[in-house]
Amino acid sequence: PVSTCPVQENVLQRILQLPVVSSTCETLQRKYSSTKESHPLMASVCEVYERGVQGAGALAMWGVEPVVRRLEPQFAVANNLACRGLDHLEEKIPALQYPVDK
Repeated sequence: PVSTCPVQENVLQRILQLPVVSSTCETLQRKYSSTKESHPLMASVCEVYERGVQGAGALAMWGVEPVVRRLEPQFAVANNLACRGLDHLEEKIPALQYPVDK
C-alpha cells in the first residue's frame, strides 16, 4: 500500500492533525492560558520559561542543521515508514479520527 504522506508532509504534521491529538492540544492550550490569566505569579514564571525554551530551540536548530542536512535521505525513509505505520494505526483504531470528547 502507498502511504498517504505527501512528499512535503511529515509524520509529525499528520499526527498533530488527527482530531484526537489536535483536540487534546487545544484543551491543554486553553488550560495553560487560563492558568496564566488567573495566577499572575504563574504567568511570570511561564513567560520566563517560554523565552528560555524559544532560545534553546533556536540554538539547538542552529547546532543540528548540518547533521540534519547530511541525514536528510535517512529522515525521508524513516518518515515514509512512520507514515505507513500511521496509516495502519488509523485503519485499525477509528477513534483517532474523533475529538477527545467523543
